[in-house]
Amino acid sequence: MPIPDSELIFNKDGSIYHLNLLPDHLSDTIITVGDPERVPLISQHFDSIETQIHKREFVTHVGYYKGKRLTVISTGMGTDNIDILLNELDALVNIDFVTREPRPLEERIALRIVRVGTSGALQADIPVGSHLVTEHAVGLDSLMQFYPLVETGLEIEVAAGIQQALDLPYRPYCVRGTDLMREQLGAGMLVGNTLTCPGFYGPQGRVLRLDLRMPDLISRFQGFRHQSAEGEFRLTNFEMETAGYYGLARMLGHEVVSLNAIVANRATGEFATNAEATVNDLIQKTLDRI
Repeated sequence: MPIPDSELIFNKDGSIYHLNLLPDHLSDTIITVGDPERVPLISQHFDSIETQIHKREFVTHVGYYKGKRLTVISTGMGTDNIDILLNELDALVNIDFVTREPRPLEERIALRIVRVGTSGALQADIPVGSHLVTEHAVGLDSLMQFYPLVETGLEIEVAAGIQQALDLPYRPYCVRGTDLMREQLGAGMLVGNTLTCPGFYGPQGRVLRLDLRMPDLISRFQGFRHQSAEGEFRLTNFEMETAGYYGLARMLGHEVVSLNAIVANRATGEFATNAEATVNDLIQKTLDRI
């Protein structure tokens, strides 16, 4: 059955609704960033840029780096935007825009998506200025309440443990990322488990004028441990998108990895004096490894 017009929405030029992209704008490897201003920081390294598109917070540059065609897209902040991004990227490659029907299983395309973003460390032994690749992502947001995500035994145990540790009225979700991409693009980086929060202030334990329901939220994050046959699981850092990427990519059949520039440490109270350099180093490392 064709997907209705109200569900799969096109712009007048035939592009997908929010991203404003056509299938030809996508390379097989896509770099994503949260900040729209970070897109040109990546494309400035390209040998050539063939396309630049801007709609809302979604800025896209398509070009070539050392002969490899790459697409760079900004997402804005939060897993609500990642819901738009992943579903529309998948539609661009796995739905026939003429018939409005999903392509047969044997024709479906798996995209490689690399998130390059900033993050704050939760543990004192993760230094500001370092780079961390996410093995597992834990989502405190509600996105996966609306999708049939299938989690492994360890993922279920970790999520349930965090629910208990934080005294939450709902169970978070936990998803392991793509092992091969983590090993290829994250070689030599710290490997961690990233907590995805549904906000920057209260959900990350920051207090300005509003008190927190759990004043000891950060210490609960830092102190969480889960023992399994695979070893000790702890939360290493937090940000606002990675769990959404990992969950949606698993269900849609895409490969994704989250690379994090650590620009703050909540355990030590530090913030990077030159966060731009940490991000730029991660950008160059990512481009060279792709």
